[in-house]
Amino acid sequence: MSSDYIQISKINDFIFCPKSIYLHSIYEKFTEKVYHSEPQTIGKIKHQSIDKSKYSTAKRYLQGLEVYSEKYGLVGKIDIYDTKDKSLIERKYKIKKIYAGYKYQLYAQYFCLQEMGYEVEKLFLHSLSDNRRYQIPLPKGKELDAFESIIESIRNFRLSNNFKQNPNKCAQCIYRELC
Repeated sequence: MSSDYIQISKINDFIFCPKSIYLHSIYEKFTEKVYHSEPQTIGKIKHQSIDKSKYSTAKRYLQGLEVYSEKYGLVGKIDIYDTKDKSLIERKYKIKKIYAGYKYQLYAQYFCLQEMGYEVEKLFLHSLSDNRRYQIPLPKGKELDAFESIIESIRNFRLSNNFKQNPNKCAQCIYRELC
C-alpha cells in the first residue's frame, strides 16, 4: 500500500471530475468565497454543528471523529456514528439523487470505522434540507468492486492521462474557468 493517504472527502470530487482535486488544491490557499458556489457555502455552514460536535450532547453519538484505513489508504472524518444503533450517517445539505460518490464516501468511512474496531450495521445518507434519510446497503459484491476500483483510479490518476470532459458537469463546475 502507498504511504499517500486519500482524503475521504475527495472521493466524490474525483467522481465528479478527476481534475477537480488538482484544481481545488490551487484554490485552497484562497478564501473559500473566491471559489465556492452557493450550495457549497450552505453545505459548509450546515456542517458546522458536526465540526464543532454540537449535533447532540448525547454520549451515544460520535461526531466528527477522525478515521483512517491502512487497507485502503484512506483518511478523513465521519459525520455521525450512533453507537447504540451501530449506524453511520453522512449528512448532505440537499440530496436530489443518490450519487455513487456519496455512497463511496460512506463506504470509505464504514471501512475506516470497522478497521478501527467499531461495529457498523447500517449506513445512511441524510438530507438536511428536507430531513430525509436514505439507507444505503453495506458494500459487497459489485458495489464493493466498484468502490475498490474508484480508490485505485484515484491512486493512479495523473493530469497527463487522457481525459474526456463532460459538458453537463463542466457547466456546473466551480473550476470551469481554469480547465
